[in-house]
Amino acid sequence: MRSRRLDYSESTRSALVDSAVELFTKRGYAGTSLDEIAKRARVTKGALYHHFSGKQALFEAAFDQVESLVYDRLDKIMHGEGTPWERALGGLNAFIKACLDPSYQRIAIHEAPVVMGWERWREAEERCSFGLVRTGLQSLIDAGEVEPVPVEVTARLLFGALSSAATEIASSPDPKKVGAEIEDVIVRMLVRLRRTEPDVSIG
Repeated sequence: MRSRRLDYSESTRSALVDSAVELFTKRGYAGTSLDEIAKRARVTKGALYHHFSGKQALFEAAFDQVESLVYDRLDKIMHGEGTPWERALGGLNAFIKACLDPSYQRIAIHEAPVVMGWERWREAEERCSFGLVRTGLQSLIDAGEVEPVPVEVTARLLFGALSSAATEIASSPDPKKVGAEIEDVIVRMLVRLRRTEPDVSIG
């Protein structure tokens, strides 16, 4: 049986991460103090340091939580119902919507490259998202939906395009408009790769 102490420890950590996500989203990394995070989570500063070595460690936990939510959503779509083409378009749409989320914008796109350093942030992004892009592309090829292209190179190019898209959306004064434009452009790019067969809709 789980001990009450373990349950309390996990709930405390969860409360701290939730608090950090909310405050980092509203005020950014520089504008948020550990005292504020602990106060909002209703725990002591000592309890915070029991779980995290400092502000950056807590930020990275917040980043992981935000990234994991997006990854889980995309993974469910990419391995869900429908044809590989339908799943690919559904995954793209879900990613564009994620880029409109204030927490994902502020923490994963704007703040993380600065707080974590570009290389560590890029590694984390690839670990989280690149596999889904590669798997999705491979599924499209295996199903005969798109022309057989070099998977690794093409997946890298698509991943780079999606990373740039996320930055464009998060930096735009009209993110919804830019998101819709980017989704349309990427779909057009994918359609160019699609096999042309009689009586098969590309929509």
